[in-house]
Amino acid sequence: MDVTVTLTVNGVERTVTTDPQRPLLDVLREDQHLTGTKYGCGEGRCGACTVLMDGKPVRSCVTPMSLAGKKSITTIEGLAKGGSLHPIQEAFLEEGAMQCGYCTSGMILSAAALLQDKPSPTDEEIIAGMNGNICRCNGYVKIVNAVRRAAGKMRR
Repeated sequence: MDVTVTLTVNGVERTVTTDPQRPLLDVLREDQHLTGTKYGCGEGRCGACTVLMDGKPVRSCVTPMSLAGKKSITTIEGLAKGGSLHPIQEAFLEEGAMQCGYCTSGMILSAAALLQDKPSPTDEEIIAGMNGNICRCNGYVKIVNAVRRAAGKMRR
């Protein structure tokens, strides 16, 4: 039996009628046409589908819509403000911290949550904070450099 769920996606309140067990990822991509969030493993292990729910990273491929009601969801499309990239997005570009780009949106959103909690993380804290995100291209050194650079940009 479908339910009606109201949630805020990238600052815009939206109402969706869907199966309560349907993954948030499917609603974002198929119903809301926000395709920056990627389907990776479908098991919540790779982090490609990471979005922020009330500021905390969640794996949208395993997050049922029943848990998304009355929550604030941020996708990669909602991170930039006023036509300018977010400092984390800038840092990923400047450091070349992507190759195929498939993991990038999940990496950036995980980094946003990390830097919200730890504005001046050590490399070890960056590695631990990004641990749930897998880069198929093995761009980890550049990703750590990008998160470090973004932390500096955000402190300024």
